[in-house]
Amino acid sequence: MPEFRLLPGLEILIQDDFYQRLTQSPLAPWVDVLRQRSIRRLTRAMHGNLAGWIEILRSLPKVSNPSADLRSPMVRTGATTGCPAATPQRIRELLLRLHPWRKGPFLIQGVHVDSEWRSDWKWARVEPNITPLDGRLVLDIGCGNGYYAWRMLGAGAAVVLGIDPGILNNVQFHALQHFLGRQAVAVLPLAAGDLPPGLRCFDTVFSMGILYHRRSPMDHLLALRDLLRPGGELVLETLVITGDANQVLVPQVRYAKMRNVWFLPSCDALHGWLKRCGFRAIELCDRTITTVEEQRSTEWMRFHSLRDFLQAGNPSLTVEGLPAPERAIFTARSP
Repeated sequence: MPEFRLLPGLEILIQDDFYQRLTQSPLAPWVDVLRQRSIRRLTRAMHGNLAGWIEILRSLPKVSNPSADLRSPMVRTGATTGCPAATPQRIRELLLRLHPWRKGPFLIQGVHVDSEWRSDWKWARVEPNITPLDGRLVLDIGCGNGYYAWRMLGAGAAVVLGIDPGILNNVQFHALQHFLGRQAVAVLPLAAGDLPPGLRCFDTVFSMGILYHRRSPMDHLLALRDLLRPGGELVLETLVITGDANQVLVPQVRYAKMRNVWFLPSCDALHGWLKRCGFRAIELCDRTITTVEEQRSTEWMRFHSLRDFLQAGNPSLTVEGLPAPERAIFTARSP
């Protein structure tokens, strides 16, 4: 595979210690491929704020002994990090410049990163319903800044690979890692399509908040199946609607002001899709209406959020007159 040259400064986003860890996992044959594809993504990143983001990473206060509490709902730095006590305000200023923070919450050296999503609420619904992660090789697709990946590691996973093509999400992860430490978790700037096909090696694959963004949901489910080892577990969380096994909502233009929403199935329809794609032991674990307390604007995410996407007089409908967001969690086994 040809070597891609990194633009100056981007080397800070390379995770060579993590790639080295992967050489001791079932992903070992693919480490060079993953590294080169990540470098290619970074090399092609043209975001106008990228240079400023890199400078923020370089400006973070030095930490001599980073550590983390990954069992707390608010992922937080450990008790002793060797970071000077006078720096919280500086940390706050720098992290706020990485706005918007979509997933969290985090508590970094006493700084509360109050993200748009109360992701801890979703994890509280997910974790009791999945196979324990102890010792497992885990993939989190569309992981954002890595909040769930940290929680997965805290739940006992041996290695957690998060992938997300959003460069800001990768930068936020690196900012967090600076304080939480280089552990067996990484966020790589990859999309699901960047992974080699037919890996069949992950013990658990998470796809949360992804399916409805896919123009071909069946292809996404088949790709997820082929990432799992035989008997491995899929954890699928997505938007759903009320209806029978034939009910699927296809928004005509937008859903909750989002253009990239394609298919919202009923739970029965999604069960049928999973079965058609060869999954077994399919379970609907949870079904929850998203509230404006769980997804909202904050100082750390100042753009419009859920309250702005619902009808003012009838929050059971989106501004387009469609059913308001409701999310379901499924687990299933790969054949």
